[in-house]
Amino acid sequence: MEKKFQGSLLLLIAALIWGSSFIVMKSAVDFLTPAVLLFFRFSLAAILLSLIFIKKIKKLNFQQIKGGLLTGCCLFAAYYVQTWGLNYTTPGKNAFLTAVYCAIVPFLVWLFYHKRPDIYNFIAAFICVLGIGCVSLDEHLTMNIGDFLTLCGGFLYACHILLIKKFSKGIDGGAFTSLQFMGGAMISFVFALLTEDLSIITQIQPSIYLQILYLVVFATALTMFCQTTGQKYTSECNASLILSLESVFGVAFSIAFYGEILTFKILLGFILIFIAIVISETKLSFLKRGEIK
Repeated sequence: MEKKFQGSLLLLIAALIWGSSFIVMKSAVDFLTPAVLLFFRFSLAAILLSLIFIKKIKKLNFQQIKGGLLTGCCLFAAYYVQTWGLNYTTPGKNAFLTAVYCAIVPFLVWLFYHKRPDIYNFIAAFICVLGIGCVSLDEHLTMNIGDFLTLCGGFLYACHILLIKKFSKGIDGGAFTSLQFMGGAMISFVFALLTEDLSIITQIQPSIYLQILYLVVFATALTMFCQTTGQKYTSECNASLILSLESVFGVAFSIAFYGEILTFKILLGFILIFIAIVISETKLSFLKRGEIK
């Protein structure tokens, strides 16, 4: 029970820091392109954690290293699509739409591990779709590109959670996180080299360096270490529930520091998505005869 509590606390810390990172990323992507920004985040975080966990990394075998790098590639894909979408939507909407991965995880578990979702998961999925509609669809029932990309990022984050559970068994959390960043750094460099202008690195303003430093140390290295270590002591679904609080923190920070204004329709969508997440992951087990245990 103590390890389960420690794992949950680490996941909560990760959710809080990630929630604060949306407004920082929104400012950074106004200057840096997605792959270049992620190259900075992953490469510097990989160096930082590798210096700390180098002895444990050296003990890993080929299969463990391959699993860590593959998980890192999936992490890059999720971050890249989410960061790309942030160019065209608000930090609050980006935070909440990303959190739909919590409702997606049970269905991916069904697909890959043949564990059929229960009635709560199906109800949650329906409510989640309604919430997405309220948040993303306009009066013409169309969705902007930023919200669509954010939803795609949410799906990739769900895949990332399953890969962590699959490949991190028996591996130190810090060493596995370091491998993820190495994989993410390599593929982000390739993407930046092929699709973006790397010369923008020479034009970075001092204020951007501070934002990158925060993203690297806190929102990347520390949070991924908390997630990878914390998830070792809890289930995929419990982990996704706690991590979903990132969306709540994200909206709170966006309102407080970015000046985001919520309409009734968007607020209703946020509430529906959060209800869907709670139903999917808790099965309403905290209720008993209409009273909170």
